[in-house]
Amino acid sequence: MKIFLIGFMGAGKSYWGKQLAEHWNLPYYDLDEVIVAEEEMAVSDIFATKGEDYFRERESALLRGLVQQDKFLVSCGGGTPCFQDNMDFMNENGVTIWLNPSVAVMVERLQRKKYKRPLIQDLADEDLTAFIEKKLAERQPFYQQSQHIIASDHISLDTFEKELKNA
Repeated sequence: MKIFLIGFMGAGKSYWGKQLAEHWNLPYYDLDEVIVAEEEMAVSDIFATKGEDYFRERESALLRGLVQQDKFLVSCGGGTPCFQDNMDFMNENGVTIWLNPSVAVMVERLQRKKYKRPLIQDLADEDLTAFIEKKLAERQPFYQQSQHIIASDHISLDTFEKELKNA
């Protein structure tokens, strides 16, 4: 089984990715962490020194490299599906799941860890909701191509089991 978790920042991809990979006994990768290890610098530093285009090219190349494995679970970066035909690639090579909690939940989660997120680290808290709504609207056409959509603020391992069994 090859599973790609997608969704906006703060949707819970890393948290659920780790939980699900352990539950299903799959190798787990956080795509941002793979890039950080390969580049030997933080995502924010890659954006600052090499630019977003470079980051997106590396992200796409590493994603394609991971697919060579028989089974895995990947937590993708929020923008991963939106560049380099990655969404089509993921749909062709595995199972895509869009984690889509409410904007309010994502805002609450992101306010605590803004410093880790290059796209929002300089935003005032009061501007965060508008930013998320705008970016989410831009990315939604890509996210909506997912094979599975989990749109809830209250999910469990059972939520994923039921969703994938009904596929």
